[in-house]
Amino acid sequence: MRTNYCGAIDKIYLDQEITLYGWVHRRRDHGGVIFIDLRDREGIVQIVCDPDHKENFQIAEKIRTEYVLKIVGLVRHRPAGTTNSGIFSGEIEVLARAIEILNASLTPPFQMDEENLSEAIRLEYRYLDLRRPSMQQNIRLRHRVSMAIRTFLDQAGFIDVETPILTKSTPEGARDYLVPSRVHDGHFFALPQSPQLFKQLLMVSGFDRYYQITRCFRDEDLRADRQPEFTQVDIETSFLSEDEIMDLMEKMIRHLFQNAIDIDLPNPFPRMTFAEAMHKYGSDKPDLRVPLVLTELTDLMQEVTFQVFRDAAQKSGGRVAALRIPQGGELSRKEIDDYTQFVAIYGAKGLAYIKVNDRNKGLEGLQSPILKFLPETVIQAILERTQAQSGDLIFFGADKAKTVNDALGALRVKIGHERGLAEKNWKPLWVIDFPMFEWDEEEKRWKALHHPFTSPIEGHENLLTTDPEKALSRAYDMVLNGVEIGGGSVRIHRQEVQAKVFHALGITEHEAQEKFGFLLNALQYGAPPHGGIAFGLDRIVAMMTGTDSIRDVIAFPKTQRAQCMLTQAPNSVTEKQLRELHIRLRNPSASIS
Repeated sequence: MRTNYCGAIDKIYLDQEITLYGWVHRRRDHGGVIFIDLRDREGIVQIVCDPDHKENFQIAEKIRTEYVLKIVGLVRHRPAGTTNSGIFSGEIEVLARAIEILNASLTPPFQMDEENLSEAIRLEYRYLDLRRPSMQQNIRLRHRVSMAIRTFLDQAGFIDVETPILTKSTPEGARDYLVPSRVHDGHFFALPQSPQLFKQLLMVSGFDRYYQITRCFRDEDLRADRQPEFTQVDIETSFLSEDEIMDLMEKMIRHLFQNAIDIDLPNPFPRMTFAEAMHKYGSDKPDLRVPLVLTELTDLMQEVTFQVFRDAAQKSGGRVAALRIPQGGELSRKEIDDYTQFVAIYGAKGLAYIKVNDRNKGLEGLQSPILKFLPETVIQAILERTQAQSGDLIFFGADKAKTVNDALGALRVKIGHERGLAEKNWKPLWVIDFPMFEWDEEEKRWKALHHPFTSPIEGHENLLTTDPEKALSRAYDMVLNGVEIGGGSVRIHRQEVQAKVFHALGITEHEAQEKFGFLLNALQYGAPPHGGIAFGLDRIVAMMTGTDSIRDVIAFPKTQRAQCMLTQAPNSVTEKQLRELHIRLRNPSASIS
């Protein structure tokens, strides 16, 4: 029976006999004495195999990396000058009295302390990758995060309720994962994109404080920070206003960071309207560690001869904005060209600039190919509004407001971090007062900015039918260091308001009943005022570890092509399985084994 974990032994165990189990992290033969670094989930301890114990020594000579061992030994001081301050057990070693090989191992495809590994290899051999100390730490941190959340919510009176995984397809938002029904020919279940409808039903059912750490599924084209299945901390309450919900969730996140990684977040979190966030930062999830802001110039450019600026300023929904880079005048032409290519990703057609070489020299102290197209009064106004100083550089964006916001918003973050302008701390933020709707140019209709069950702010109910563009919602997003970690809203609990939202979205009464009838019917039976929020657990843990990929904090993730390299899923199925599901494939050779 194990008496201790390897990485939890220190000098308080001196002269005690202990029993350890673990994997061989490293074996070293020092000409007569064999050292084994034995590893388990808690860390590493050094085992000494002395040739005086002939049987043990003969076993030690056979041992290789990743063998599984049982060690019985005596804890003793390491010799002077051989201590290792980098590990918990660095002052002691264990003299082996008995060694048992519990299982051998093939030579692994990589060492457990190897860095810069190919992710394809890591995912293929995920069970080995998870042995690596860094991954062990990540998964254990994820556990502490989950436990801290559960502890806080339990103490706050929330009840953990499971909701269905096999449910109805309600195509709003991302594409559903569909599951064919064997029993009901031609019918399908859908895997939930979130428990949104069910948690609202729980509020109608009288469970006024619900939570769930749950799996969600979205069949969408993946980006580097997305997974087809992900974990969400889902929360819903009744009879609380948005301010009360935000205050409570702030406390939870502060509790979480304090207990999981010993970080004290600000109290309270600042709040910013959606309109201000877009105006100053070009993003509804601004990274406040970066001090750079956008400067509005649209009104200045209405009559200039520079057509790019004038057309954007005169266009309905157009914008001209500037981004001042302190001491950016030292940027080379190549660096400016690289930034021009970067903003092109977001639809920008170019990146005009002015270098402020010497502010005191007026126009002679400026350098730019666009100066000849701008009146001196406009140039002076630009310098004053941006508060430009000698040595600065001013970038410009001119296009549809969305393009300008996306391009300059991303550029401010990129430059801010690349040039060392960003603060090295945690900057949380609430973004509030979102628009109810956004216009879909392709489909020529309004779409819900969050989801169609988000309530409008008080007094905006009539705007749902008269002027949807101006209607604001009771939605709120929690942003941390430029990443949305949670989003929620007060929901619609009265059917007549829900009907107005559906009408604005172009959803007919028949379509509404077909997609959401079970929820709409429930709202007629005394639905309480309610609201909630959902947090991305994978994203929060990834930020805590400092990794760029959420795959590093998920035990068995998928690739960007939604494949599991370990199990080779998705895989083909047999013709018999398809017949049972009443399915015939158009290209059978590609999908039948």
